[in-house]
Amino acid sequence: MPSKRITKKPATEPAIVPFILPGTIIPEKNYSDAFPIVGIGASAGGLAAFEAFFSGLPSDIEPGMAFVLVQHLAPDHKSLLTELIRRCTRMQVFEVEDGMVVQRNCVYIIPPNHDMAFLNGTLHLLEPSAPRGQRLPIDFFFRSLAQDQCECAIGIVLSGTGSDGTLGVRAIKGEGGMVIVQVPETSDFDGMPRSVIATGLADYVLPPAEMAAQLIAYAAHAYGKLPRSAAVDMTKSESALKKIFILLRSQTGHDFSNYKPSTINRRIDRRMAVHQIAEIGSYMKYLQQTPSEAEALFRDLLIGVTNFFRDPEVFELLEKDIIPKLFASKPAGGVVRVWSTGCSTGEEAYSIAILLQERMETLKQNYTVQVFATDIDSRAIAIARAGLYPASIAADITPERLARFFSTEPDGCTFRIHKSIRDMLVFSEQDVIKDPPFSKLDLISCRNLLIYLGMQLQKRLIPLFHYALKPDGILLLGTSEGVGDFTGLFPVLDRKSKLFQRKENYQVRPSMSLGRTLPRSLPLDHTTTAGSKKMTFPVKLQLRELTEQALLQQLAASSALVNWHGDILYLHGRTGMYLELTPGEVGISNILKMAREGLRRDLTMALHKAVGSKGVVRCSGLRVQTNGHFTLVNLTVSPVLAGPLATPESYLYLVILEEVSTIATEILQPTALLAEPKEINVELDAESRIAILKQELRAKDEYLQSTHEELESSNEELKSSNEEMQSVNEELQSTNEELETSKEELQSVNEELATVNNELQTKVIDLSRANNDMNNLLAGTGIGTVFVDYQLRILRFTPAASTIINLIPSDVGRPVAHIVSNLLDYDSLVVDTQEVLNTLIFKEVAVQTVEGLWYTMRIQPYRTLDNVIEGAVISFIDITETVRTRNDLHKANKLMRLAVVVRDAHDAITMQNLQGSILAWNPGAVRIYGWSESEALAMNVRDRIPLEEREEALVRLQQLSQAEILEPYSTQRITKQGSVIKVSITSTALLNEVGEVYAIATTERAIREITQ
Repeated sequence: MPSKRITKKPATEPAIVPFILPGTIIPEKNYSDAFPIVGIGASAGGLAAFEAFFSGLPSDIEPGMAFVLVQHLAPDHKSLLTELIRRCTRMQVFEVEDGMVVQRNCVYIIPPNHDMAFLNGTLHLLEPSAPRGQRLPIDFFFRSLAQDQCECAIGIVLSGTGSDGTLGVRAIKGEGGMVIVQVPETSDFDGMPRSVIATGLADYVLPPAEMAAQLIAYAAHAYGKLPRSAAVDMTKSESALKKIFILLRSQTGHDFSNYKPSTINRRIDRRMAVHQIAEIGSYMKYLQQTPSEAEALFRDLLIGVTNFFRDPEVFELLEKDIIPKLFASKPAGGVVRVWSTGCSTGEEAYSIAILLQERMETLKQNYTVQVFATDIDSRAIAIARAGLYPASIAADITPERLARFFSTEPDGCTFRIHKSIRDMLVFSEQDVIKDPPFSKLDLISCRNLLIYLGMQLQKRLIPLFHYALKPDGILLLGTSEGVGDFTGLFPVLDRKSKLFQRKENYQVRPSMSLGRTLPRSLPLDHTTTAGSKKMTFPVKLQLRELTEQALLQQLAASSALVNWHGDILYLHGRTGMYLELTPGEVGISNILKMAREGLRRDLTMALHKAVGSKGVVRCSGLRVQTNGHFTLVNLTVSPVLAGPLATPESYLYLVILEEVSTIATEILQPTALLAEPKEINVELDAESRIAILKQELRAKDEYLQSTHEELESSNEELKSSNEEMQSVNEELQSTNEELETSKEELQSVNEELATVNNELQTKVIDLSRANNDMNNLLAGTGIGTVFVDYQLRILRFTPAASTIINLIPSDVGRPVAHIVSNLLDYDSLVVDTQEVLNTLIFKEVAVQTVEGLWYTMRIQPYRTLDNVIEGAVISFIDITETVRTRNDLHKANKLMRLAVVVRDAHDAITMQNLQGSILAWNPGAVRIYGWSESEALAMNVRDRIPLEEREEALVRLQQLSQAEILEPYSTQRITKQGSVIKVSITSTALLNEVGEVYAIATTERAIREITQ
């Protein structure tokens, strides 16, 4: 067993300073790397609980512990749990691989189709040995965690059906760990939480969101600071501890002062951590003020780690060697007595009883088997008496024994021990330290009890067991226990299994052992007198009891207590004169069948009359044949009330047989003689009549006897029918067990499916959100997109695509070739798409719709995340504005080139509208005429024409407005300086899109200047 590990915390955090009993040896340990390991088990509905738990962890501090999640997962489905938990915590989350080392502030998740165990700080994966539907991964992991980590093991049980985790929690508590359970009302499935809560082992019952805060507070107190012996006030701790023992003894009646100090230290340390109390003195005061805490501490001190057939090698040795020897020395019908001390919840006692029953079945003989199972824990005894256990016991019992000796309860989550095994055991609440023991025992099983007791108690118990056992009786101890210095009392049979045999010739005084087990209220010095070898108990009997005992001795009438059928329940006095056994198989003793001649008829009538009337019936002077002669007997049948709430069917009847004394007979005879002289004639006449009546009575008696025989025959037939019904019932029970097994498998599969469904539901929500985001993205960009499969069938499309290709929702699934598009001069969509699928090279084409809109059509392969081509994606990107801009730019480029010609030309190039306003004026015109461009644009062409030339200029303008072509001509123009120059003009009419003249362009070249 690993040593206790305590994690150092900052000095600002409160910490427990564990007390140390005087004489306790504290080994040197390395606490520097110790940290608690939290195992979290869940089944159906566990995902929401996991998320709530991790969401409750504080974000500003590290928890300082490791978390291992064990959930019922579908073996053939990849788990998404790791991915989902990563969203809820900032700690690192791993799916466990075999041999993974556990580190603090990390989360580890069991993979599907594996069992997981904890050993030396690492997680190990194993192939499941149990069939699907019967696997208990939470119990398996919790047990290994408890064995490896002891006090540093913490178990949390969340939502789930069934009882997986219950036995694992018991193991964690047995090693001093802590347990938290989800509040059943907050879980989707409350089977697992309620199963753990029913054991009474839960330290906290909380909603998942509140568990993290309580867990961190507990860890800070339980593992907060390494104890230092110099800081411990030994006197104060010892005084507080003694007061704790006094409080426990006053409230529970049990003294723990002689238990091992290490056991007491661990248990009290744990309770102090649960309540976050730092000092032993403060805890003592809390214990004094809180009566329920005394009960909780008492339960913690009594936690028994037990299960069916624990240590299989030991039980195999019992089955093959020890138990056969117990029966070998017994005759058929003999008595085998076994005592299981410290039986806890009864698993070990039932295991021994099963082995005894199997041995009797092998021998095919009947024996009286008595298994006494005792414990001081009343709650554990109540569980043992009920014989009801969680379904997780299937991991400890072979399927054959499970089917033979257990039945499944209707809820499918528990097993009940068969009545045949239950009837072999007697459970009682007993303190082996102070209560008298059983005696004449063949076997005593005291496993894992002595290890918790001090040496003084052990030295008292071993001689006690020697007294209780028969010669050559067997003592079975735990694997870590022994008989100490009493090897002379118990030689070793098997050292490994700790089997010992009582040594018969060892001289031991039984009074020494028994005297120490008597209650302290009985003073031992008054039980014996000096020089007296006889033990007497000065018990004062009540006068009533003394009187009744004396009367019974003087007036000892023979009597029998029977039920309304006549079955004998109790005999008192010498009844052999009136009752005798009938020949044949002996079953239940019935007084009507055992009655001697002369008594049976009247006894039958009297009993029936008493049953009907519920009154006393008397019959006097019955002549009963006894040992060859007749005896006069007075018969009385009186109802007896079994209790204040007794029903008529539960009434009992006291049959009293009282012999008539000879004095009474002699008194009766003279009386009869005195009466004879007066009635001689009457008696003589009546003799014949009496003979007739006797014959009639004899005939009726024969008739009743035949009727009775017929009733017995009918009873035999009913018994045969009952046996047939029992056979049918066994077949139905077998079928029911098969159905229960199928139900368990289906329930397990349902849990796995529920887990998968929760994961998939979360995934569906994520995918739905991603799908909505993608749809909004595609709709927001306005890009028309069509998805087609490898056969060019339409899979989906965006709304923008329906304006380019005539698509409606019902077109999904149709080949794209069947769809009419709105594209001009493009009909190779199918060919281009097929080419992209063949070459896996994307293709871009500019297309135009009938509305004049332009699009860039891009066809590219559709690739999955696994790089598999499953179709193509056709995208239409609107480039209408781009095309227009390009055309305008092309036109602008042309105009720019023309503008360069106009700018750099030596001639004057101008433009005017039909009213003569100047619209354009190039640099050449500035050089020839002198007006700047801005000045010219504000002028009319008439301002540059001399008066004598204006009429001719108007004629030419009119000709040009009618789109007539004019030959170059010479004329005169006025400059800015007022001079007139002769110029050669070429005029051109400018036409718009409809062929109308909107302006006139002129090219003017100066010929010579004319001086005015």
